[in-house]
Amino acid sequence: MLRTLRRNEWAAICAGALAMVATLPGRTQGLGLITEPLLASFPVSRVGFAEINLWATLIGSLACLPAGRLADRFGPRAVAAVLSALLGATVLAMGVATAVTVLAVTVTLTRGLGQSALSVASLALVGKRFESRLAVAMGMFALLVAVGFIAAFPTLGSAILSRGWRPAWSALGWALIVAAPVLWLLGRGANEDQAADGPAAGGLTLGEALRGPAFWTFAVASSLFGLVYSGIALFNQSILEQRGFEAGVYHQVLVISTMVGLVANFAGGWAATRWPIQRLMGIGMAILAAALVALPLVATYSHVAAYGVAMGAAGGIVTVVFFTVWRQAYGGEHLGRIQGAAQMMTVLASAVGPLLLARTLERTGSYDSIFYLLAAAVALAGVGSWLVALPARPVANGVERLAPALES
Repeated sequence: MLRTLRRNEWAAICAGALAMVATLPGRTQGLGLITEPLLASFPVSRVGFAEINLWATLIGSLACLPAGRLADRFGPRAVAAVLSALLGATVLAMGVATAVTVLAVTVTLTRGLGQSALSVASLALVGKRFESRLAVAMGMFALLVAVGFIAAFPTLGSAILSRGWRPAWSALGWALIVAAPVLWLLGRGANEDQAADGPAAGGLTLGEALRGPAFWTFAVASSLFGLVYSGIALFNQSILEQRGFEAGVYHQVLVISTMVGLVANFAGGWAATRWPIQRLMGIGMAILAAALVALPLVATYSHVAAYGVAMGAAGGIVTVVFFTVWRQAYGGEHLGRIQGAAQMMTVLASAVGPLLLARTLERTGSYDSIFYLLAAAVALAGVGSWLVALPARPVANGVERLAPALES
């Protein structure tokens, strides 16, 4: 399967993965590494910082749409390089900030430039270059992204512990600036406006995509996963402690789900070359719904481990589908805009997830009811994904054909 990828195509996949890992300072996991020392450095309460983060995420999500438009107009390689440099400059500014106002502005910019805009450019770097082998490329892309984050988290975390958050954050800013020309060079190769391994890009516009059920079905399903994942990731330790488990179990579950997710990334890419993408999303949603139903019932370490396996498998599958479906369904001509709209929905959902779980705990004293409610919503999204038809789309010669997943 991997032998079918040429050298310049591997370069595109690596460029996309590097760009996605570069979004780290704009993601909850990245900011989470510096939350405690940051709170000690600024006159802001924990609740105050949580409110800053919420508004930063909501405002930052708006960057998805212009990022997609720019990727379509100027090419994702140029956009990714510029965004990496701008994100690096923002991280440098955040590392020397002393006022809460500056902190709020820089957190908002990291969310907008990183989690939102650079994520869109990253996906477009790969999505615009593949057609017939898109699933293979996106499977490897997802795998490399996961490996990159696995390497980045402990490296940055160790630097924060040994040097302090400001020097470590500043070093990260310089690394992002250095990554900008690397992205430009790696991103060379196949024409950015046309897939290198298939017919001319063609495709539907964002407006046409929004008028069909497929976009909303996959966008809502992906957003539900983001909502669930962000909420559980932030409060996982608290959730497991409610079930009687020590804090160390959380870290063990994280390792289990991460390793299973890596395998699921590769397996999902392989499966997407053989099954319709709708079925793959339906399976991912079914596994996620089962994990949510089971979570309030875990009573032994084996149960927790099984939950970790299910979450990792669901995450690996849904990630590959989210990376793949937009090009399959809508072509490459307006891919940046379409992915930008979908990414904005997932970012908004990820901002709501932790708040939803926290409010449920505050009102009921337990997370259980929200898990059952979310399981029902996820299951419905899975059924919708399984049943929805992908649109027919035009190619260069004006002849419409079904998206690749339905051609078999």
